[in-house]
Order: sequence, then C-alpha cells, then structure tokens
Amino acid sequence: MVSSPATPGQTAPRELESVRTLLNTWLIPNDSRRPTDVFAGLAAERSWSRGQASLIRRLRDDLRASVESGDSDRLNRWLGELRIRLALREGRVTFLHESGAAGDLLIVVLAAIQAGTWLRLKACPDCRWVFYDNTRNASKRWCLMNAGGPDGRACGTIAKVRRYRERWATS
Repeated sequence: MVSSPATPGQTAPRELESVRTLLNTWLIPNDSRRPTDVFAGLAAERSWSRGQASLIRRLRDDLRASVESGDSDRLNRWLGELRIRLALREGRVTFLHESGAAGDLLIVVLAAIQAGTWLRLKACPDCRWVFYDNTRNASKRWCLMNAGGPDGRACGTIAKVRRYRERWATS
C-alpha cells in the first residue's frame, strides 16, 4: 500500500493532493516506528520509468525538506534542473516545462505557492505524516489529536501525555 487512506480534513485541495500523496511515500509507521520508504509502490502504480522515478524520488525528498523546514532554496534549484519557465496565456501567468511527471509535480507546488496553500502542507513532528492544515488560522501542528491518524496513531495526544509525564517525573 502506498499511503494510508485519507483521513477526513487532511487532504489537500485539487492537484496538491497528488503532491501530498507523493510526500507520504516516506513515513514512520506506528507499529515499527522506523522510517519506511514505499516510493517504489507509487512509481509502479504510476508507471514511471526508472530514470523518471529516480528524479521524482529526489524531488520528493527536497519537497519534504521544504515542508518540514520552510526553506525554499531547494525548490529554487529544481526550477533550473527541470527548466521551468513562465508564460503568459489569456492574461494569466502559467508555468511550462518539458520534464514529464517531475515537472508536472513541481508546477503543482509552484501553483500552490502562488495560491498561498503550500504553507498549509505540514509534517507531523512525531510520525512525519504530511497533512493539509485546513484550520482557519493555519495553526495545526499534529496529524491528529485522537486515534484515527495514520495507522490509528494520535500523535498530538501522545506528545501531550509524554510532556505531562516528564513534568511530573521531575517534580
């Protein structure tokens, strides 16, 4: 399985969901708590060539780093590598490329940045599951506060209980 079924309220709008799905091919499962890479399943599902899959895996890793750190320098390098260019069509700015699926994914990211929705993609600090923050003030931090997250994990609750126990252990 490439990724867990979408949890209500975590899916990204329109094409950005395909990027979120890609980002969640690297995860920390609840049962093993060891990083797992299930990218090969998505690559096979999408019938990407070996070269295209290798390029998209590198793109995924840089997109994850951007989501987790807020750093866009890595994305700037991809603009050059995939030769993304701007064009005006019908009075609107569009992005063009000839880089296949990797270029398509980066254009979705660029459109999300332009629309202000990219910053709403966040990685849970515990399980690293990427979710879309649809709260009004974009302040969501954890994938979920109650059981029902990826693999039934409640990362927010677990973190709060851990903090509570640490506080009482030192008093």
